[in-house]
Amino acid sequence: MANYSHAPGPIGVFDSGYGGLTILHGIRQLLPEYDYLYLGDNARAPYGSRSFDVVYQFTRQAVMKLFESGCQLVILGCNTASAKALRSIQQNDLPRLDPNRRVLGVIRPTAEIIGKLTHSQHVGLLATEGTVKSHSYNMEIQKLWPDVKVTGVACPLWVPIIENNEADSPGADYFVKKRIDHIMRLDPEIDTVILGCTHYPILMSKILKHVPRGVKIVPQGEYVAESLQDYLHRHPDMERRCTKHGTVKYLTTENPEKFKESARIFLNDEISVEHVDLE
Repeated sequence: MANYSHAPGPIGVFDSGYGGLTILHGIRQLLPEYDYLYLGDNARAPYGSRSFDVVYQFTRQAVMKLFESGCQLVILGCNTASAKALRSIQQNDLPRLDPNRRVLGVIRPTAEIIGKLTHSQHVGLLATEGTVKSHSYNMEIQKLWPDVKVTGVACPLWVPIIENNEADSPGADYFVKKRIDHIMRLDPEIDTVILGCTHYPILMSKILKHVPRGVKIVPQGEYVAESLQDYLHRHPDMERRCTKHGTVKYLTTENPEKFKESARIFLNDEISVEHVDLE
């Protein structure tokens, strides 16, 4: 077993890049009293098209870094990491590293709510190639809502559009409309669409413009936040191991100044960022 500190610490939030900042924002809106430590593996992003083995290896390194930094609880605020690495980390690594620590993902909370949001029982998933190909949403939703049909479409250009600060451009309109038209052609009965990548809420105004009238859009931040609140309520022992001073710190594997500049797309605050190495 690893020799980690047992002292209470911040809640860790990990993402391959910047999208997890939308998850962190949702969590902080609901649970502002806790301390948070955000880690972005920006130097190796994006994870969306990487293999299961590589995503698992990278995610495991990030989780261990957050554990070393004092986190007792880590949220994978990244759909690709949740799809490709979470189960292995929970089943194989936590018992060996520290069975008292916890790592949670973003797919399960979304799956839990989706059956209450769809009336037609036809759900769309817009996500990275890795998340769509993993079928993780289909499997989680099937367990909880066996009558719900999930249709997934990968949107490989959406993340680069957002991270290059082109979310308001006419080009973004073209690529958003193209993917939405595609998913609605595959299943015209879809009445609810999951944004299965934490970047995508940045494109929300364009997504809403191009979906058919009456189709609900499901960003994840608020549902992950509500799920975390419920988790802490049900696990008071873990809740006591999360410190509460209302602080948030940021770590990146990239240049801190570059992280600050790009993070402005997702955050309004002025932030302090430290560089870390994961390899």
